[in-house]
Amino acid sequence: MLMWSFVLVRILLRVCLASGHSEHVAAKSWQGQGTLHNLEEIIIGRCYNYIRVINPTVGEKNCSAIWEAFQKAFVYKDPCNVSPTDYEAFIRLAIHKIPQNKALFWENTKLLVHRYADRTRRMMPLGDTLIGLLADDLDWCGQLDAPGINFQSCPSTTECENNPVNSFWIIASETYAKEAEGIVSVMLNGSISTGTFPKNGFFAEYELPNWNKSKISEVRIWIMDNINGPDRESCGTGTVEELEEILRRQHFNYSCIDNVRTIRILECVDFPNDAACTCI
Repeated sequence: MLMWSFVLVRILLRVCLASGHSEHVAAKSWQGQGTLHNLEEIIIGRCYNYIRVINPTVGEKNCSAIWEAFQKAFVYKDPCNVSPTDYEAFIRLAIHKIPQNKALFWENTKLLVHRYADRTRRMMPLGDTLIGLLADDLDWCGQLDAPGINFQSCPSTTECENNPVNSFWIIASETYAKEAEGIVSVMLNGSISTGTFPKNGFFAEYELPNWNKSKISEVRIWIMDNINGPDRESCGTGTVEELEEILRRQHFNYSCIDNVRTIRILECVDFPNDAACTCI
């Protein structure tokens, strides 16, 4: 009898160990960076900095509630099954008005765009709205197992499109585009080999199609070459012409300028002795 009891205990122990092992499967390894540590503190801190220092005109926002809505979109979820609609509660809490004539869209000119915008003083691109600033340059994703967040790795868009970061920027871009009014500006890079107006870019796919024509009086296209070139595309050529055709077809009033002088001067701050800067 004692022998059978001993055997039964060993069997039960093996079952328990096997069961425990199955509940703690290691998170899948992805190609992208893992979730940034202290993500909660970073987002809540950015939120208060925005509404108190950067842009107090947006009024009061519940930064803790904004974080809760943000993390509920992806925590304890398959990181390849997060859709843009999962962020709708976050968007409702963080959205604010884009000042008339200050919307600035871009592709492959992020650094120059933000230098020119000057933290909402001149313009307000998506990254200078509360929605965009909270997530700018951050990586995050969840996982089904505890602790619900994967700090080791996150899926890239090549691994799955419905990942938390890509889905966030889709709904953020669509929301921003719908809020644009008055004169809207678009800064594109004329030196890019893959096309100044990329068809698979966020501007072409999620922003331009969501413009409200009744709210937009004029579209200003700015084609900025890199200081060291090359000058691959300009107004009226290549993919820029394709963008212009879209605007004509949709009856937008638009203009296009190559290497806007005021923005070029800003570029030249870092390259004062370059030949492209000596004749400005």
